[in-house]
Amino acid sequence: MASAALTTTAKAVVKSRRKAPGWVWALPPVIALTLVFLYPLCLVVQQSFRPDTGGTSFAPYADVFASAAFREALGTTVWLAVGSTAGCLVLGFTLALVIAFVPFPGGRAVAKFIDVFLSFPSFLITLALLFVYGRTGLANGAWTGVTGAATGPFQFLTTPWGVLLAEITYFTPFVMRPLLAAFSGVDTAQLEVASSLGARPARVVRQVVLPEALPALAAGGSLVLVMCLNEFGIVLFTGAKGVTTLPTLVYSKAILESDYPGACVVAVVNVLISVGLYGLYRTVSRRAGAGRGAQEVSSRARA
Repeated sequence: MASAALTTTAKAVVKSRRKAPGWVWALPPVIALTLVFLYPLCLVVQQSFRPDTGGTSFAPYADVFASAAFREALGTTVWLAVGSTAGCLVLGFTLALVIAFVPFPGGRAVAKFIDVFLSFPSFLITLALLFVYGRTGLANGAWTGVTGAATGPFQFLTTPWGVLLAEITYFTPFVMRPLLAAFSGVDTAQLEVASSLGARPARVVRQVVLPEALPALAAGGSLVLVMCLNEFGIVLFTGAKGVTTLPTLVYSKAILESDYPGACVVAVVNVLISVGLYGLYRTVSRRAGAGRGAQEVSSRARA
């Protein structure tokens, strides 16, 4: 009897869902998204057009764009993001290649550790680098202990190169994860056949492995690029002198200078750059997927 009652109730629920229009089920997530994200974003955009003198004008944008601090922060943000992405792509591809195709003890443990590494906060990695390469870190302490010098030679963490190293260290696993997933689908028989035909390892990687890895590289690289553009914790914890990015400029204008219109202008610019890069990535990946589909269709037709 109980099972029959449950079946009748389930059927009634299914019928009620079928009668309800689709917009009813889409309304709760849309309302939640509007309250949590869209409404605060609209407030930021609105505040960017309201100078401290009152009214609504483009004066905050003109003042921010004319300032040398904004132009310097924009350039620093772009070159750090591009440099970190390039370093993550090269290092991530190399490490993923070794983990996937070079058998060694503990390979599976390393692959699982990468999944755990993705959950680490960025400031934790920066703090670890400070313990190793900071002014009073292990490396400088060992150097001064051996040579008797007053200071150690590792002073790069407070420079833009320290920020670059920290970002590459933290974001490389975000490139490795999709690469390892892509490499898991590569048929090892193709690698063995290519090697048996006399192809060198570099050629095998270039002609067999790299084509399979390109979509994963594009996905991981675009993700890292967007995350580096919006990174705040790494720049703050390294304490790099003269390194001001767009997120840190937002912080300094809003908290230190109380220039809320200027902070909102910088935030809007940062959002537009991130959304534009994401849209570009989606367009390129869609065209690449369409091109691969056309190639598969043509190859099947020829076969």
